[in-house]
Amino acid sequence: MAYNESMVVVNGSQVSCIGHDWEDIPDFLGAKYGEVARRLDLSFNQLRSLKGLKAFSQLEELIVDNNLLGNDLRLPRLPRLHTLTLNKNQFTDIEALLEHLVEVTPALEYLSLLGNEACPNQLVSMDKDEDDYQRYRYFVLHKLTNLKFLDTRKVTQSERSEAEARGAFMKVVKPKNDQDTASDLRSESTVTSYTPLPRGSKDARNHKALFFCHGHGGATFM
Repeated sequence: MAYNESMVVVNGSQVSCIGHDWEDIPDFLGAKYGEVARRLDLSFNQLRSLKGLKAFSQLEELIVDNNLLGNDLRLPRLPRLHTLTLNKNQFTDIEALLEHLVEVTPALEYLSLLGNEACPNQLVSMDKDEDDYQRYRYFVLHKLTNLKFLDTRKVTQSERSEAEARGAFMKVVKPKNDQDTASDLRSESTVTSYTPLPRGSKDARNHKALFFCHGHGGATFM
């Protein structure tokens, strides 16, 4: 696949490559911007892996919404990464993902998984309710104890206490057949313009990624 460097938008330490149907991260991106990028947005592509991230050792924010990432995701160790949004991908196994993040993103404080089967709410299935979603939150917080925001909600002290006490027993059961689920999600992505991001961000060139604010009770968008 040919890559056009003019597709990359750079604003200081923020690098954006949105809506170009990239299937992988091109070598030139890391070679040219890996040392300077603190925020990287690769949303609205066709990414199935993030192998090219190894060059981005100083990364603090990573936004890869609306791609084709799944349970086989492997990230390099990103010691400075505090914000990660994986909205609208193909994750079904929450436990495997969280165990990987524990290993490679020790500074992670902000995580969003909306629009994935692994995040059980009504955005992905009308069979899910608030209780299902809350159990998922407890399980995530049990694994990632430093999180301050999960999806669009600030983590409360009561949630943190409940996660410490019972989170281990609230594992989200993944679908029996991951391959079928991933196939269904791919089919869905071809017939719907759904995105967990706010209206207006469906235009990839005007992408407004989820941004979490310290000290506030909710999330805002940018």
